[in-house]
Amino acid sequence: MLAPWLGLHALVSALATWAALAYARRRQLFDQPGERRSHSVPTPRGGGIGITCALLAGCVLLAITGKPLAPVAGYAVGLVLVAGIGWVDDHRPLSPWLRLVVQCLAGLALGWGMLAGGTPWGWALLGAALVPVLVNVWNFMDGIDGLAASQAMLAAAAFAWLAPGTSAAALALAVATAAFLPFNFPRARIFLGDVGSGTLGYALAALAAAAAPQLGGEGALLLLLPLSAFLVDASMTLASRALRGERWWEPHVTHLYQRWVQSGRSHVFVTMLYGLFGAFAIALAMALDRYSSLPRGGSVVLWFVLAILAWAGLQRDLAPANPSREDA
Repeated sequence: MLAPWLGLHALVSALATWAALAYARRRQLFDQPGERRSHSVPTPRGGGIGITCALLAGCVLLAITGKPLAPVAGYAVGLVLVAGIGWVDDHRPLSPWLRLVVQCLAGLALGWGMLAGGTPWGWALLGAALVPVLVNVWNFMDGIDGLAASQAMLAAAAFAWLAPGTSAAALALAVATAAFLPFNFPRARIFLGDVGSGTLGYALAALAAAAAPQLGGEGALLLLLPLSAFLVDASMTLASRALRGERWWEPHVTHLYQRWVQSGRSHVFVTMLYGLFGAFAIALAMALDRYSSLPRGGSVVLWFVLAILAWAGLQRDLAPANPSREDA
């Protein structure tokens, strides 16, 4: 049954992304190049709705095949909220605080579904809290071709390995994202848009929340490793801006991946380098999962310390960024 399940997600994602591309061209829904962008030609946005459609199609299939309705419904409602507010924002800019409120509501919907499905309340609360965090992390980091999609695909594949109980859902996300990726990398014909980055962040939050109880204790910390490239770049960049007294919630181009592009590196180079970092992090997670005698918590902390030191060194070495520019 796994092959048809994954085939459904790949097919729906690819077809819906193709339809979104045609829609964006017809509606003139373009991100324009300029001083505040990382691309050089007008590019359609909103293509991530293809991934959203694939995940919702999976929810419908689960519901009609007799799976417990409450967890599926909670997940689906949260996904619609996050993707819906992102889709509206792709058409006309909305207040970031309004988006945050909707994302928190989506987290509550996910947490309710987990509770109704028998998940202990502590883990359900974790799921609710993870939604606005990862949705915004993926939104902040979605600024160059292929980066956000490839990192989500790698993380989803890693979750499938680390928590076999979530493997069908995790592989579905990985396959749906892989079907979108040719539209976005190595040269973007369409961007994810807020609908897509929100969908990826939400889906990863839901997967992490579902996988954590299976791994328990220190084992759950391993789920941070596949997310570490984005968690470090996003958190350290925002912390640095806050310490400088900047309006940290406003768009900017001071993330490490943006600084790298500003220094002359191509989108392909930076995306592949982040992918290599992610692959090393996943390999470490798999090694720690296989050898339970290794100190998991300490190893995860050490990895993040080293990643933060590397981030700081690279930020120092790269050319200064213009703080007036914003994410693509």
